[in-house]
Amino acid sequence: MDPVIVVGAGPVGLALSLALAAQGVPSVLLDEGPGKDEPRPARTVVLREDTADLVERLGCPALHDEGLRWTGWRSVRRKQLVRAVPLGDAEGTVPLPSPVHLPQHALTGGLRAAVAARDLVTMVPLSRIDTLEQDPHGVTVHTREPGSTWWRGSYVVGCDGARSTVRKLLDIRFPGRTAVERHAVAALRAELPWPGEAVLHRSPPWRSGGAEITARPLPGDVWRLDWLLPPRGELVTPDALVTRIRDTLEGWCGETPAYELLDTGVYTLHHRLARRWRSQRAFLAGDAAHLLGALGTQGLDEGLRDAENLAWKLAQAWHQSASELLLDSYQAERRAAVASRLRAADQSLPILRGGGGLRTLVPGTARGHDTLLADGHLGCGPLGAPPSYTHSPLTPRHAEAHATVGTAPGAPVIDVRVTAPDGKAVRLRDRLGQGHLLVLLVAPGTGVWDRRHWMTAGVMPRLVDAVEALPVQAELLVAESYPGATAHTVLLVRPDGHLVAAFGGVRPAELFAAADAARGGADTAHEDDGRTTTSSDRTADVN
Repeated sequence: MDPVIVVGAGPVGLALSLALAAQGVPSVLLDEGPGKDEPRPARTVVLREDTADLVERLGCPALHDEGLRWTGWRSVRRKQLVRAVPLGDAEGTVPLPSPVHLPQHALTGGLRAAVAARDLVTMVPLSRIDTLEQDPHGVTVHTREPGSTWWRGSYVVGCDGARSTVRKLLDIRFPGRTAVERHAVAALRAELPWPGEAVLHRSPPWRSGGAEITARPLPGDVWRLDWLLPPRGELVTPDALVTRIRDTLEGWCGETPAYELLDTGVYTLHHRLARRWRSQRAFLAGDAAHLLGALGTQGLDEGLRDAENLAWKLAQAWHQSASELLLDSYQAERRAAVASRLRAADQSLPILRGGGGLRTLVPGTARGHDTLLADGHLGCGPLGAPPSYTHSPLTPRHAEAHATVGTAPGAPVIDVRVTAPDGKAVRLRDRLGQGHLLVLLVAPGTGVWDRRHWMTAGVMPRLVDAVEALPVQAELLVAESYPGATAHTVLLVRPDGHLVAAFGGVRPAELFAAADAARGGADTAHEDDGRTTTSSDRTADVN
């Protein structure tokens, strides 16, 4: 079969090609640029726990080399500390997961290095497409000069940004809101009072502070500072930005400390959502499919989740063929998740920026504002938590054998320690992204038994037979415990880490049915007048 064509070599396109390669699928990665990125210290990204784990699994060293995990989150209003939240592994607490903050060029460079080490990924620089044609068996795209040529692929994925050529060639609308927020930004090296902590300062008590300032730490005493600007007007000149920097540092430190200004910029955030994310054999991902970012939400997080969700479904289609339901589920799951995130942001913006009506939603004005803002920045609540595909078309029908655990069906599984088939103790997330389902048995005591004994005892032989009989490949793992699960609970997990179902004991028939549902059932694609019909085509204009 022909390789998958990935258009766009930003972080999402690179991650998608790497995720496909990890599952044995070749890809051609068409890069409009020359194959390298200009360093911009003021352009940074924040990765949540799940997307940071994905980047690590893909072989990108930048998270450790050039990223920083925050140790805490601090909210300040005027001169008063409103909230201090420990992050990561703070002793004596149960803190939230620590986000990773790094320059975007470092992330892109690390992913490019990982791509260079993959034989299954062909990177083609200076390749801007101008033609896209589809037929029942594949896609053909043409790139214009200087690298003018035709490329043949099994599928094509547009990861080519907000001005996506793929989206335009597919004639897919991209409605939404323009200029939702404006920020002035600076990257500088200085010693601030909160090493390793991120800070949100609302209504700072100095004239140039504006409504809100965010400080995010990077390695080497480097900080990214963001000032929320009025929606319109206020041209930010270099002198005005330097005044903001000096006033802010003096307000935080008592006097303006020595600092080194590394980079500056002004950026505008838009909220948009493509009407369709799939058109026959063509898909959209990342900024080509959605734009968001107000209130601390992270568009790149959602783009990486797009890549992880789509990769295993394309891998199933590439290796074994796939039902239209499985391929359609990418749009059904991811578009709904991003739409929910956008709705939450749009509903919160008037409350947080307009100053009215908050008491009807969140008790306590100052702390209510802080809760809403922290959700987006820390990856919590409707503004920031990893998505749950509760209403996915891949959800199996409820059966009496289904058990309740600490994770709801469709939600991301909790990262527990497991024993792999080779006997090694690893993290559950380490086994994701390999193109097969995971079957997890909760068996207390296995950590202290000799593996040779428990592999042939109790429910294990019956479970091994049930896993081998599944309609798709699956890997059997064993855990000492899982939150909310009793002994001999069996969990079925998708390749992207979302729970399919949990069962009370070994239930071969129910496990088979759930695995079949997770793959979208048998391949039922059909051709009509030389065109493959999909449910996403039939619901093209449903918002």
